[in-house]
Amino acid sequence: MTTVLSHYLDSVRENLRLDRFLEREVIHELETHIEDELQELKKAGLSEEEAANTCVKLLGSAKAVARQIYEAHSQGTWRQALLAAMPHLLFGLLFVLNWWRGIAWLLGMLVLVLGMAVYGWWRGKPAWLFPWLSCSLVPVGVAGLLLLYLPEGWSWVAILLYIPLALWLLYSITVQTIKRDWLYSSLMLLPLPTIIGWFLAVEPVDKFPEYWLQRIQDFAPWIGLSFLALAVAVATFIRLRKRWLKVSVLVMSGLITLTMVAYYTDGRLSVPAFLILIVVMLVLLLSPALVERTIRHTGQQSEA
Repeated sequence: MTTVLSHYLDSVRENLRLDRFLEREVIHELETHIEDELQELKKAGLSEEEAANTCVKLLGSAKAVARQIYEAHSQGTWRQALLAAMPHLLFGLLFVLNWWRGIAWLLGMLVLVLGMAVYGWWRGKPAWLFPWLSCSLVPVGVAGLLLLYLPEGWSWVAILLYIPLALWLLYSITVQTIKRDWLYSSLMLLPLPTIIGWFLAVEPVDKFPEYWLQRIQDFAPWIGLSFLALAVAVATFIRLRKRWLKVSVLVMSGLITLTMVAYYTDGRLSVPAFLILIVVMLVLLLSPALVERTIRHTGQQSEA
């Protein structure tokens, strides 16, 4: 295949944003179609270079072709939608059914979430993986909060060691996710503003753990309801084809869940805190697009 067509296929591949198994299949089908078209043009009397240039013109923009292929293959099945929504659904049930107080339930949930996250990462980062990844990072955040309650002197040592490690882990996972598709990074970060909102509503003070447990108990049904709302949003995200609709679902679900936090906490989440959380939510959901653009620009400069 000529250099022109090889570059065309590379450009299509860069803009596909499909998982590697489906991408390989789609590119193979496109390559076969291009080869057939190339042979037909050469039989019509064109040189190989002329046939390649004509073939590229007939196919159209690589970005447009990639977008059409993406929309044809980006809609997940109902099974994939259910699998993607499952971690938020399980977290919601933990609180709605008051299972969060049982150590066995929490450990079982942790093992399941970590197992599914590792399995999905190993299987090529399919679309259903990223909600599992977000839930697998929850214990990392909880562990950081618990460090604040170590005996005086030890807490700062633990924090100085823990925070760089936690930030490095979050950064590494986020960058790898953005390379797959920035939308999936946003999907992974979707629960974070809601979790922060509930944390602020619990009003963490030195009365740990009795005060925290009682406050969580008071809000448990509404915490569970917010996670169930996230589960519905994730399932909808997986079933949609167009990217702008997927972005809209993420933003709307973030606004809805934060509004639920503000409403069900009876004013414990102040208006300034609520507005700041909305800004944080928008930054978390939309900034991966800018990071992806930077990564791609850097990669193109290094290749040049």
